[in-house]
Order: sequence, then structure tokens, then C-alpha cells
Amino acid sequence: MGRVLLNMSVSLDGFAAGPDISAEHPMGRGGERLHEWLFPDDADRAVAADGILPSGVDAEQARDLQASTGAAVIGKRMFDIGVDLWQDTPYPVPTFVVTHGSREPLAMRSAAFTFVTGGVGDALRQARRAAGDRNVLVMGGPTIAQQYLRAGLVDEIRLQLVPVLLGAGTRLFDHLGTDHVELERTMVLESPHVTHLRFEPSAGRPARENQG
Repeated sequence: MGRVLLNMSVSLDGFAAGPDISAEHPMGRGGERLHEWLFPDDADRAVAADGILPSGVDAEQARDLQASTGAAVIGKRMFDIGVDLWQDTPYPVPTFVVTHGSREPLAMRSAAFTFVTGGVGDALRQARRAAGDRNVLVMGGPTIAQQYLRAGLVDEIRLQLVPVLLGAGTRLFDHLGTDHVELERTMVLESPHVTHLRFEPSAGRPARENQG
């Protein structure tokens, strides 16, 4: 069985999106800066055979995440804003949308969106079945990420720390309750554009077992 990964790019002041999220500004005003490391905008970026990717450490991390992901979980707001931009599932794997309104699965070019009304636990159970022995990727937005963190359902947190101060928006680690959670840093990799960090719950605080 794979792991449950929370992966997100955040600003130095902890924001995972800028303020005033809309169709015009899907990452909030200024929030697109958080994903600039993924796109080629200067001479040291590369175009890979399987699409546009950054180079060096950034490309290695992007490829590793895609290769190890067997299913993804997102929130309804992220789906509503992102689907027209992606024109596909965000990764080429079954993607489960946590929502309050039922609807039939939406087939895309690479995989399908499945809409889950039973909450984050139900979405995770379905995603685990679809992922097999690969990982389930919790993409967010921040509200969905916080629900998984509060429930103790995340095995690993992967952050791309972007050298920018957004000043306002939605913080990734807000609204997590009062529990004290110790994390063990398991990786640090730097590039000129972003710092890649990985954390796991410390010994004695594993993710909860009610994931399957």
C-alpha cells in the first residue's frame, strides 16, 4: 500500500494561495508566483520529452511525484477553478473531488474525476483502492489539506518553499486545532528557485490507521 502525501507550494510567510481567489486569479492575487518554479521562464529551464518541466533538482522532484502518484484528492473549489485550466485531471491518475453535491464521474483525457460526498475519509478510501501500491496525493486546496491534517491521515508533508512574501491569502497550516504535532524533517533540497522540504510525523505520532 502506498502512502498519503500532502504536496503544496507555499510562500515564506506560509500562504498556499493569495487573496481573492477567482476564475481570473485561480491561485489568488499574486499566488501564481508559488508555481513559477514548475515552468520554464529563463535559460536554465528545460523542455522534457513528456512535457514542460523545470530542470535539475526541480525536475527530479516533479518527476518523482508524478511517477509515484496513483490517485489524487482535491476539493470542489479547486476542481471548479482548475478544470478549465488543466483541460484534464491535474495528474494522469484517477482524481477524487470532495464535495457536498453528487454528480456522475467526469471522464477526461488521462483519467476521470470522481465526486465524493462522504467526506475526506471516504475520498481517501476510494483513492487508495484506485492507487494500488502507489501513493495518494492530497493536492488541496488548503481547506482540504487542513481537513486531512486535522484527521491525522497524512503520512508525509512535501513543501516547496518559495522565496516570496505574499502578505495575505490562505495559510496552509491554519485551523488545525489545538493538538501539538511534532514532525521529523526527512529531506531538504535546494535549487535557485525553491527549497524542497519533506516532513513525517515523529515517532509516537504516526498517521491514523483508518485510511483504507
